[in-house]
Amino acid sequence: MALIQNEMVIDKKLETKFPRTVIVEDSGKMDYRSAWDYQEKLFASLVDNKIKNREKPVEEQNIPDHYFLLCEHPPVFTLGKSGSMKNLLVNQDALNEKQISFFKINRGGDITFHGPGQIVGYPILDLDYFFSDIGKYLRLIEETIILTLAEYGIAAGRTKGETGVWLEPESQSRARKICAIGVRSSRWVTMHGFAFNINTDLSYFDLIIPCGIQGKQVTSLQKELGRPIDMNEVKEKIIKHFVELFGAEIKL
Repeated sequence: MALIQNEMVIDKKLETKFPRTVIVEDSGKMDYRSAWDYQEKLFASLVDNKIKNREKPVEEQNIPDHYFLLCEHPPVFTLGKSGSMKNLLVNQDALNEKQISFFKINRGGDITFHGPGQIVGYPILDLDYFFSDIGKYLRLIEETIILTLAEYGIAAGRTKGETGVWLEPESQSRARKICAIGVRSSRWVTMHGFAFNINTDLSYFDLIIPCGIQGKQVTSLQKELGRPIDMNEVKEKIIKHFVELFGAEIKL
């Protein structure tokens, strides 16, 4: 069975000869630096395992666990390696006054905001055990969020050439982004991920040009539904769709 979304066909079950176990960790509220350091640690362990496996016969290779980290950050702006400082609209004094951290990081994409009321997801996967296709990887992350939103009666999709999940993407005047995505991949091992606005204070986005995209709005699940949303409930839905789309077994 496949889902058709914006003229893209996404397999719901991916065939593989390798077992795939994803360890899901919900760290709750976690400062950005600690989360980044933890990602780097897990990322390095998967890369190291891959290098060691190359020296072993297939039957002796270590099949790794993969990771899916969920957390919520204090207010922080992050700028991807291809981003422009021009898209940060305030100076350091203003950041200090508003108690907003700022990091230049090693993911793709431009500037975005992380903060309370937002679910941030970091899949740390060795894609050699899934598929060697970054485009497919990004589309499946998007599909995870699209399916989650559908459970709340919200139709979401994609816009051509702009990674992420949008509402009313076909309308230039009404298109609004609800989930930003920016990743890093090396040796087919991934890190960084998505930021899904749930009960997020959207006024923080007024201080940047989100993702470097001019003239488009940002929204949240709370804003669209007109009520606060249970964060744990959303996380459960995200996890369910993520492991289904990636054909993985969950390990809590």
